[in-house]
Parts: sequence; C-alpha cells; structure tokens
Amino acid sequence: MAYGYEEFKKDVYGLTNINLDMYKERQMKRRIESLVARKGFDGFESFFKGMKQDDVLLRTFVSYLTINVSQFYRNPNQWENFENEIIPYLRSHYGDRLTIWSAACSTGDEPYTIAMILSKYVSLDKIQIIATDIDDDVLAFAKAGVYPEKSLVDLPKEYLNKHFTKVDNTRYKIDEKIQKCVSFKKHNLLEDKYFGGVHLIVCRNVVIYFTDEAKDDVYRKFHRALDDKGILFIGSTEQILKAKELGFKAMRTFFYEKI
Repeated sequence: MAYGYEEFKKDVYGLTNINLDMYKERQMKRRIESLVARKGFDGFESFFKGMKQDDVLLRTFVSYLTINVSQFYRNPNQWENFENEIIPYLRSHYGDRLTIWSAACSTGDEPYTIAMILSKYVSLDKIQIIATDIDDDVLAFAKAGVYPEKSLVDLPKEYLNKHFTKVDNTRYKIDEKIQKCVSFKKHNLLEDKYFGGVHLIVCRNVVIYFTDEAKDDVYRKFHRALDDKGILFIGSTEQILKAKELGFKAMRTFFYEKI
C-alpha cells in the first residue's frame, strides 16, 4: 500500500505527539505539502524519514506546523479593552495576585505584553504569568527576550521606552524585571494536562486551525482550568459559537466569562 497522508499523520504523532487529526485537514495537508516540496522531498514518506534523521528538519516542521505569528500589542483595541475593562474586573474578583495563562504563546510577545500592561497597576513581584507553547525553538527565543524592531511596531512608546533596551539598529532586549514575571513551559493543547485555578487564559489565533471537535474540547478544558468567573481572551478572527453550551458568556467582543 502506498504511503500517504494518513500514514504520515500516524508517524508524526508517534514522533512528536502532535495529532494532525485534530487540525483542519485540507488546510494543514496543503501547508505540509508546500513544505515538503520546498525542502526538496518527493513525498510524505521521504520527508518523514528525513525528519527522523535530521533534528533541524524536525524542528523546522514543528515550527512551521504551529504557525508562529506573533507581535507585541497585536490588535491594539483589544489590549486597550484588556487594560480598561478586564484588569479592573480581575482585580475586583481576585485581588492583585492573579494566575494568568498565555496558551500557545509563540515567541513570547503576548505574555510580555500582558506583564507590561499589568505592571501599571500591580507590583511586579505579584505578577506571575505561565506561558506555554509546543515549539521548543520559539520558547527558547521567548526566554532570550531579544526582539526585532518589526515585532514592536504596534507597541505604545511608553512601554518601549520603559521596558526595552536597544541592542543594535534592529533589535531590542526586554527588561529582565518583566522577563521574571513570565514562566515559559512546553505544553501541547491537544494532548497535555491543563492547569487549574487560572483567573485569565489568553489563547489567540490558534484554535482556528483545529477541527470543530478539537476546538470545542479545548474550550471545555479551558473552562475547567478557569476559576469561577474567570476570563478567556481569544483572537480577533475568532468567536465561540456555542459559548453557553461550553460554559461561557460573552463579556465583550473577544472576552468570555466562565459561567
């Protein structure tokens, strides 16, 4: 029997613990086929064999699969709503010691953005954010805390001036005090155990790549991870269609309260 995409998915799961069945098939298959061709392989089988022999190729595949697009203060209006409405809500319910989870955090732009905004209202030693991703390379990048200028184009100048130091003509290093507020961990949203007692979960522009069944499962697990009245912050291209059925109600656009 010819080795096709179904066999490839099974082998990838055994090698990486990434379940491609949970991703929208047509979209993901097309992306992978593009990468296979670009890397000079003649099909899924030879590409998989290549990944088993070449750790760099394997890491490239995982990074490509997870679609690492991130930016500080991405979608500014949402962050303004976070600052003006969500932070006061969280503090009124839970006080100043908040447990925040930035899920699928990519290169760390998002959890660092949260820490910088929150630091205007809460002492830095009270801020602790868990930031997770499936990709080792982006986690290493995030921990290093050095960012190209293009990642900072939407960041208000007050944050840039206060929390970054220019490294050279194109790169900036984030303040170590902000770095200490964020703990980076490897985590697979589709496979690993979720955290508990979380007051805010931020997961933006990730589940749009999952099947509807996988997406609902992630939302149910987020619901269980959140404390009572906790908030889920999703991306600008997303909405939870079955919010009430999944245990949420819309607080405002892109923000959902656990009910």
